[in-house]
Amino acid sequence: MITNLRRGLAATALAFAVLAPATPAHADEYTLTEAITSLPIAEEIRDGYKRELYPHWKDDDKNGCSARSDVLIAEAIEAPTVGVNCTLTGGVWHSYYDDVLVQGPAGVDIDHMVPLAEVHDSGGYGWTTERRRRYANDLGSDVTLVGVTARSNRQKSDQDPSTWMPAPAVHCRYIGEWVATKHRWGLAVDQAEREALLRYAADCPNANLAFERAS
Repeated sequence: MITNLRRGLAATALAFAVLAPATPAHADEYTLTEAITSLPIAEEIRDGYKRELYPHWKDDDKNGCSARSDVLIAEAIEAPTVGVNCTLTGGVWHSYYDDVLVQGPAGVDIDHMVPLAEVHDSGGYGWTTERRRRYANDLGSDVTLVGVTARSNRQKSDQDPSTWMPAPAVHCRYIGEWVATKHRWGLAVDQAEREALLRYAADCPNANLAFERAS
């Protein structure tokens, strides 16, 4: 279940049973299984991928902090001190991928829930630079960007759920956030990914998703 602080009114919500939060305006709602099966299936296309095609850690909301710093501030369980030029010191974060508490911002990686290379493979190869930038700095959803340990982020790399998953206790949350992000950005899944998502979803019988599609 999502425990991060909300980062905008258009936040994506993952809920279980009667614990569902208020649905965002104009959100689409599905059971987890429905959400998986309604994703388009397509072969991945990696041709031409370069990380720099997806400009990231920008200050698109013009608040003086990069998207990375905005996520760190929003997700801290003990707030950091925000200094000149949005320099962060102190603070504590919880990495839900591996259930680890991290002291100080230097130990936290901001992970793209769907990695940039996977986004490219799944449809981003046809996007404009502006749309790629919007994805890479998406603060309109709770779950596109997530603070985790550097170790778990490196382990995940650009893998999808057919080859990497976080700790078993958070499988339902993770696949819900993955699927919601793919829907939000109009991305496809490949066959192995779809099969893995459905396999994990079988252990999440009461999971429901609500998400708002990105423009």
